[in-house]
Amino acid sequence: MEKARDSVRKRPGRPLSFDRSKALDDALLQFWRTGYETTSVSDLTQAMGITAPSLYTAFGDKEALFLECVERYTNPEPKSASQRIAEAPSARQAAQQLLELSAWWFTQSGKPLGCLVASAASSGSEASHRVRTALRRVRQDSLKALRQRVERDIRNGHLPKTTSPEALATMTIAIVQGMSTLARDGASRDVLLEIARTAMKAWP
Repeated sequence: MEKARDSVRKRPGRPLSFDRSKALDDALLQFWRTGYETTSVSDLTQAMGITAPSLYTAFGDKEALFLECVERYTNPEPKSASQRIAEAPSARQAAQQLLELSAWWFTQSGKPLGCLVASAASSGSEASHRVRTALRRVRQDSLKALRQRVERDIRNGHLPKTTSPEALATMTIAIVQGMSTLARDGASRDVLLEIARTAMKAWP
């Protein structure tokens, strides 16, 4: 298989015979439904409507394809999640928007339930180490952005000096991940939004 991949990769410049963007969206949905390790190349090519050589030509390999899907999933708009947190009017509003958006995002009609980042590779073999590291980095980026937003509000006097940036940010991200699990277990959007409202009561 590796020799076949190398052979395909050595032929640059071949025009693609399919819509790369649509194929990427189809792969994203497949990974979202079935996770990283349990999704085979055959599963992907069937979902994407392409051949294995075409997959390797356009995306490199399964790992590279998954990481590109994660990038597409976490940054569906020009601004990243971290940028949206940093630009929110306040840390409290950043957290509220994150929680409410998660409740909506995890329960979309016609899409897999829960969060791709939270569930796609929560465990796995050593072979998926780089994938798990990349997903952990995504979660840590959001945590860092929210913690820094809390720290800024403390400096500007909008939050009490006794506020713990680490505790508030970590609690919020933990609740987001918990909401993903609940959504996959069948919790409705209304239930998740009520959890979001309850979580905000812990904010000063």
